[in-house]
Amino acid sequence: MRAVLITGGGLVAALLLPLLLIAGLLGGLAAAPPANAVNAAAIPALAAEHLETIATVTATACPELPPLWVIAHVQAESSWNPAAFSSDRNGGAAGLYQLNEASWTDAGGAAWSASPPTADADILQPDEHLRRALPWVCANLRIAAAHLQATGKPTSALDGMLVCHIAGCGRLTGSATGIPAAGEAGCNRTCADVIANYLNRVHTLVAQYGAAAGPVSVEDLPAPTPFEGPSALCTADDPTGGRCLTPATRHAHDEIVRAFGHPGPDAPVRSAGCWDEHAWNPDSDHPRGQACDYFPAAAGQFPQGQELQNGWRLATWLRTHAAALKVKYLIWQGRFWSPDTPDTDGWGRPYTGGGVYNPADATGGHFDHLHVSFRE
Repeated sequence: MRAVLITGGGLVAALLLPLLLIAGLLGGLAAAPPANAVNAAAIPALAAEHLETIATVTATACPELPPLWVIAHVQAESSWNPAAFSSDRNGGAAGLYQLNEASWTDAGGAAWSASPPTADADILQPDEHLRRALPWVCANLRIAAAHLQATGKPTSALDGMLVCHIAGCGRLTGSATGIPAAGEAGCNRTCADVIANYLNRVHTLVAQYGAAAGPVSVEDLPAPTPFEGPSALCTADDPTGGRCLTPATRHAHDEIVRAFGHPGPDAPVRSAGCWDEHAWNPDSDHPRGQACDYFPAAAGQFPQGQELQNGWRLATWLRTHAAALKVKYLIWQGRFWSPDTPDTDGWGRPYTGGGVYNPADATGGHFDHLHVSFRE
């Protein structure tokens, strides 16, 4: 980090929670992926070497910080080069997380005897760096989470953490959404673009390093009744508030409700939307009543923990019963799947956005919602 600006800080105390071990590559359909599962074959070699340290420290000191995000964040900062050093007005930034000397000593590390630090400096030792820097980064995360919860700003806590890291928490607190636009929180256009590009970079790496496979067991869920009605235009009511649905789309939505319950804040599906004009994308199936979006978490946020698992459950259930429900394709977690699409590096293939959406964005990349289109 070139210029972390945070008041206070210090080590997050106390190892309170039991060790959380990270799973490697996913197995078959019966294996449930952990939240933000790491694809150990895709991450940098040094990250894989220190994965146990990352899992231990995050589980005990900061369980709300997914190891996958640690790996992506460090890659965006230093490309996992423990000796990385960049000069700046604060005397330079060093190590995996690119911390300046003040931040490093605040985290409990030793002051530098030279700039750049000498090869034996603790900030350049990967294991030592992670054990000290991760609780310090967690302090940023908790400051961001508390502010965002108190103000109701739509930015996720993890993105708030990134804003604090790259530009200082003042940019988070001084902006309307938590991510400053040009003219907010002392941020000009260049500053706003740097922050936006930084967030997009980390999001892209999260998708790249995450376990590409995502199917989980759905044997406990009821199989849907196959659609056998006639093909028709958009003539059925849309229970999500839109203009209309095709009979096949309405049937599939009703079967999803039967298996997962009605959308709601405490349900596996938090919200759903089907028919929509989608004027910005005339090729969309939404204005034809042949598509629905299902949100396991709040719109605009990257789902974590059980919410992410709920999304994978729905995606797996729809894929398993694609023929019975006339599923044309699914988009979820930056991946595209159709019955005619072979799996590449796991589940479906990478989703590009089709020139319409930003695939690194929570909504554009379909991380916050599962899109399903139907053939009829």
